[in-house]
Amino acid sequence: VTNTIVSMGQMADGIQLERAFAGATVHDLFNFLTVGVLFPLELITGYLRRFTAVMLPESVADDDKWEGPLKKIVSPLAGRILKANKNVIKDIATGKVESCEAYYPVFCVGGIEDYSSCANKCGDDQEKGVDCGRVGLITCDKNYGCPAFFQNGATKQDDSIAGGVCLVLALVFLLICLMGLVNVLQRGLMGMSTRIIYKATNVPGIVAIVIGGAVTVLVQSSSITTSVLTPLVGLGVIQLEQMLPLTLGANIGTTVTGLLASLVSDSVAALQVALCHLFFNISGIIIWYPVPFMRRVPLNGARELGKWTRRSKLVPPIYIVVIFFICPLLLLGLSELFAQKKVGWTVLGSMLVIAVILGIIRAVYWWKKQDGRAHFIEFLDKRTSRNSAIATLPEDMQYLKSKVDQLAEHTGLPEDEEADVEKAEAEGTDEADEAEEKA
Repeated sequence: VTNTIVSMGQMADGIQLERAFAGATVHDLFNFLTVGVLFPLELITGYLRRFTAVMLPESVADDDKWEGPLKKIVSPLAGRILKANKNVIKDIATGKVESCEAYYPVFCVGGIEDYSSCANKCGDDQEKGVDCGRVGLITCDKNYGCPAFFQNGATKQDDSIAGGVCLVLALVFLLICLMGLVNVLQRGLMGMSTRIIYKATNVPGIVAIVIGGAVTVLVQSSSITTSVLTPLVGLGVIQLEQMLPLTLGANIGTTVTGLLASLVSDSVAALQVALCHLFFNISGIIIWYPVPFMRRVPLNGARELGKWTRRSKLVPPIYIVVIFFICPLLLLGLSELFAQKKVGWTVLGSMLVIAVILGIIRAVYWWKKQDGRAHFIEFLDKRTSRNSAIATLPEDMQYLKSKVDQLAEHTGLPEDEEADVEKAEAEGTDEADEAEEKA
């Protein structure tokens, strides 16, 4: 979702928004198409599980953790502002505790807010929250101490409010950085520099995949790689055909982090999950990239989504809400019904699944057979026209006023006489209405 949000930073220019949104969604479409093919295949054959199982050793050697350069730069600052307690979700998932309330109120031994007094591991004969410290959703860092939003004696509500404040601030800074990034790129990538970058990125697809993977390994995040490339696509520096292999390389590069993390654990299951992630992306590349006909599926889909932004600039936010919020919540809700393992919930879940499938079929039929696409386009056009009319209304009113003044000057009718005429006409209308009522 990050690169899609980045593309919205170019909403001021319709052409740039179209290209940027296409460059952002080509990543999504590749992932959706790959899941659509490999998920049923995995359910039927279990090929990823079987293939990765033969690659596993009996144990995974323990080694030092590897940190990327960006993490080394960002972690000290982030650790001093807020540090999430990952043990909370781990303990709840494994059933060690029932809810977050078990971690509250926050307690620091002697009221001293540091790692050893608040977040240090308790001994076997010590009770958490009495003899040793207890932390909630926000914890302390061993190297940087307790962050700014940490508070001794805090309740769950206090930590939730602190997390919400950090989220809002992060979004504000993200938008500021995105606007600054787009502005810098627009000013810097003009003329000769644009042509140089275009030629530098105009490389064979396999080379672009390697470049995308190498950059992502360094920054340890495919979102960072694609988010930096998205504005360049919007500016026309990188073509959509080059964005696709760079994105595929980013998908491969982001699996390296998981592989490195699995190597610091003795769990063979962790390594298998990391290998499944790697070969899932490799399988998707083999399916959708080498054959030109298959490659055009995500490319044409992304171009079509980009063209929709020319109809309405509401398309990107609608896309984000539907794809990244409504659909996941719907699927999670349905899966939760079946996870209850109760007959009533299972029957309800089955009925809802059937209803969703029928709804999808009905929507496709309306779109294809009942001119749904034309109706949707008409709706977007009407909304765009109305917004445009509202935006230009002050200028239009000024223009009409100037024309009326020119007409009054041409006819020689003074403004006072115009007002008297309007007043007389209004009085005459009122008298006529009274006469009609009496009659």
